[in-house]
Amino acid sequence: MSLDLARQRLDELEKQYDELERRMADPEVISDLDQYRQISKSWSDLTEVIETYRSFRRTEEQIREADELLADPDMRELAEAELTELRTRADEVEGRLRVLLLPKDPNDERNVILEVRPAAGGEEAALFAGDLFRMYARYAERRNWKIEVLSAQETGIGGFTDIVMAIQATGAYSQLKFESGVHRVQRVPTTESSGRIHTSTATVAVLPEMEEVEVQVNPRDLEIDVYHSSSAGGQNVQKVATAIRILHKPTGILVTCEDERSQLQNREKAMRMLRARLHEREMEAQMTARTEARRSQVGTGDRSEKIRTYNFPDGRVTDHRIGVTIHNVPGVLDGGIQPFIDALVAADQAQKLSAGAAE
Repeated sequence: MSLDLARQRLDELEKQYDELERRMADPEVISDLDQYRQISKSWSDLTEVIETYRSFRRTEEQIREADELLADPDMRELAEAELTELRTRADEVEGRLRVLLLPKDPNDERNVILEVRPAAGGEEAALFAGDLFRMYARYAERRNWKIEVLSAQETGIGGFTDIVMAIQATGAYSQLKFESGVHRVQRVPTTESSGRIHTSTATVAVLPEMEEVEVQVNPRDLEIDVYHSSSAGGQNVQKVATAIRILHKPTGILVTCEDERSQLQNREKAMRMLRARLHEREMEAQMTARTEARRSQVGTGDRSEKIRTYNFPDGRVTDHRIGVTIHNVPGVLDGGIQPFIDALVAADQAQKLSAGAAE
């Protein structure tokens, strides 16, 4: 987007921002809580870009004032030094503006349904799936995000054949969406007596959590089975079956939940997982129709794409999409993945800016 076109759009957004601010002070709007919340949210969404635009304009004005001082011999040296600093600042603010004007992913502010499953490697892959689950749980804890395990199938020695958790925080999806794909580990398994290094993999899927009103599910499309739990919550003999298995017949998607002692709670969790997977399926269909756009992404989100290797003998973790390596495997597995996330977000923004400049 050219600077002139960006200015036109920014001027329009500033008018919208001022109008929203005026309406927020209107007694009629204040008395209508739903309307006030809606307007306040729209105003808040625009605040960063408008404040950045106003900062850019102030810097431009300062540059003009410093330019005028160049004609004064006594002020010339000082003005030149100030201009160098101001132009650097203007370039930085303009770059930030361009990023803020990029089309936003409508799911970025959502909570997340995160699924981890072992792939190749047998018991070692199941143990690695457990390591990845704990890595994301620690990351969420560091950010004071709320975690809720929706479904977990343990192997008995710290591994998982399947684990699904919800992470509740505004913007969780914007931070975690590039984690989808195949994660590979290279290490000597604890179950290996010969000391040979094994390569195992686990898949991660990060799905935006959808509200019930956003993904409509026809009850007639569901086949629901109730059975006795085999999870930790069902170790004691139960008189009432509480575990839930739901099959969405049109798509073949199957979800189960048996972690809660209440059939109602298990059903509610299973439906949350089902809505997320139905939304993912719809998004994949749309993305397939835009093949070139999919190829241009930093990460396709495809579960078959190998995205990261955790190499224990070399003490390194490498993200293959952006070529970033961190030489601290324990630190990464303790939730220290923010450097990867920041680099992936920056790379995605750079690709979008490059694509916009080429149009």
